[in-house]
Amino acid sequence: MVRVGVHPLFVFVIRRNQKDNGKRKGGITTKKAEIEQRTTELVMPIILENRLELVDVEYVKEGSDYYLRIYADKEGGITIGDCEIVNRALGDLLDREDYIKDAYILEVSSPGLTRPLKKENDFKRSIGRLVDIRLFKAINGRKELEGILEAYTDTTVTISFSDEGNQEPMVINRNEISMIRLAFV
Repeated sequence: MVRVGVHPLFVFVIRRNQKDNGKRKGGITTKKAEIEQRTTELVMPIILENRLELVDVEYVKEGSDYYLRIYADKEGGITIGDCEIVNRALGDLLDREDYIKDAYILEVSSPGLTRPLKKENDFKRSIGRLVDIRLFKAINGRKELEGILEAYTDTTVTISFSDEGNQEPMVINRNEISMIRLAFV
């Protein structure tokens, strides 16, 4: 097990080397969505107890390593101490539950300045702010857009273009958006 803290990203990492000794309880969960769902269930009480907001949980493979990432935030910003509290408590639960087959790196961090918008609160908090949008397919010859988030629904996002004159706001179907995040200004 290796612990590493990286100040600029507010990241704490634990590398876990899991061994398949045949003594796992409840079998091994290998599907990404199941791992993310189970991890969300485990981390939520820790998040709530520490008055944080869970932004996202993701389980991804990058190169030869698997990463289990927890993104948390709070009013005024998350601290390294907050990340450490969540990391230690969640790490203990993950050791006890042992439902992830592969060795992985656990990261608990802030979502960062260019956080993706995924949940209702993300969109609500970002009304009136500049966002970057990437599309699956080009609209009007463009696959990348930047504009002010004016409104959103469960199925659409409305942006206005402050730098393009009196252009009407654009309504984009959310299923056409591959990624939407706050723009870095």
